[in-house]
Amino acid sequence: MKLTNETSKTSRREFVKQSSLMAGGLLAAPLVSNAGYFNSVDDTIKVAVIGCGGRGTGAAMQALLTKQNVKLVAMADAFRDRLDECFNALTSEDNEEGNVKAKVAVTEATKFVGFDGYLKAIPLADVIILTTPPGFRPIHFAEAIKQGKHVFMEKPVATDPAGVKKVLETAEIAKQKKLNVVVGLQRHYQNSYRELYKRAQDGMVGEITSGQVWWNNDGVWVKMREKGQTEMEYQMRNWYYFNWLCGDHINEQHIHNIDVMNWFKGAYPVKAQGMGGRQVRTGKDFGEIYDHHFVEFHYADGSIMNSQCRHIKGTYAIVDEMLVGTKGVIKCGAMQIVNKGKTLYQYDKALENNPYQTEHDELFAAIAKGQYKFADAENGAKATMTAIMGRMATYSGEVMEWDKVLNSGINIMPAKYAWDANPPVLPDANGLYPIATPGLTKYFS
Repeated sequence: MKLTNETSKTSRREFVKQSSLMAGGLLAAPLVSNAGYFNSVDDTIKVAVIGCGGRGTGAAMQALLTKQNVKLVAMADAFRDRLDECFNALTSEDNEEGNVKAKVAVTEATKFVGFDGYLKAIPLADVIILTTPPGFRPIHFAEAIKQGKHVFMEKPVATDPAGVKKVLETAEIAKQKKLNVVVGLQRHYQNSYRELYKRAQDGMVGEITSGQVWWNNDGVWVKMREKGQTEMEYQMRNWYYFNWLCGDHINEQHIHNIDVMNWFKGAYPVKAQGMGGRQVRTGKDFGEIYDHHFVEFHYADGSIMNSQCRHIKGTYAIVDEMLVGTKGVIKCGAMQIVNKGKTLYQYDKALENNPYQTEHDELFAAIAKGQYKFADAENGAKATMTAIMGRMATYSGEVMEWDKVLNSGINIMPAKYAWDANPPVLPDANGLYPIATPGLTKYFS
């Protein structure tokens, strides 16, 4: 039966209403009086963005560019300047992506600054965009689901095994509440990857026995220390270089490529061993992370994924995946399947989409129709777990086993979130941070 517009609106209202009623029990009760005002009485989908950096700005823009009646009603960030930059970008009439100014309904009263800003923003919306540094993702995701909200959250979804466990637990609650969750592993929403995956599932490449995955390039930005900053503020500003915030670049970026192998295999590695270090990016401005990792991931069926990621200028750059099967080879970047020099399948590049936009198009379309369609959190957590296991393998030089790592309880997050609190790692008298050393760094006795 074809739904009328009015029926569609009613369906969505009921969906949002049911989701809200299921949220959080007594813990959500104090929010009821405020939440009532923001529960939709029409087809408006209210959105809050938590984390207003570049990725948060992009994700909010993509949400507002969907075909649905979407309004951005709240914003939260640890820093006021980043929140303002995001707001100004979204309300500019000169955006190349499109003019979404009319869809921004954020006021001064719904701009929240500080570590606890997310607690004030989440009650005001139907959909929560989580785009802070990934170390915060487990607690923000748990709060959003507790309050019965649909979620878009960026990868990775944690920086330590304890965080992964928390996300997995929350993912189950989200399923029970039928709350849509999309994770920004956007290759799952990219047409070429979907078509390659479909043909792999149909048997074109046979059994996948190995994979090569790469994220090798120059690296990313550096935020220099400023006069008067506390150590917590410095690390929050320079978050990419601290494991509690980022998880190292094998987790923050290379997770995309690692995830592709897991996805096409339909499995996750059972153990990992590898090597890595800091050969070029060695100064005090680069925190504690490595500049290169090479990990050998083993799956239960004996297949192996060789994983490379490197941030070193002047070196060979490649961001890609190649999966080897018994009947053919998937070359993801080339969008093709080949076997012994013969092309078995070639995707038409003219049909490629913008997967960052598609993530939001499909999520908000499902919400508008009252559909429960997306449950990405479990895979997002396990993709993150794969990357973390790889990091622990390179840092220690030891074999890391999935179950042992996942259930280790290892937690690298701060005991307290405040500008005057100490982060988990501190510099020495020379401004240098402790660096993991294979053979000396131990996770298990």
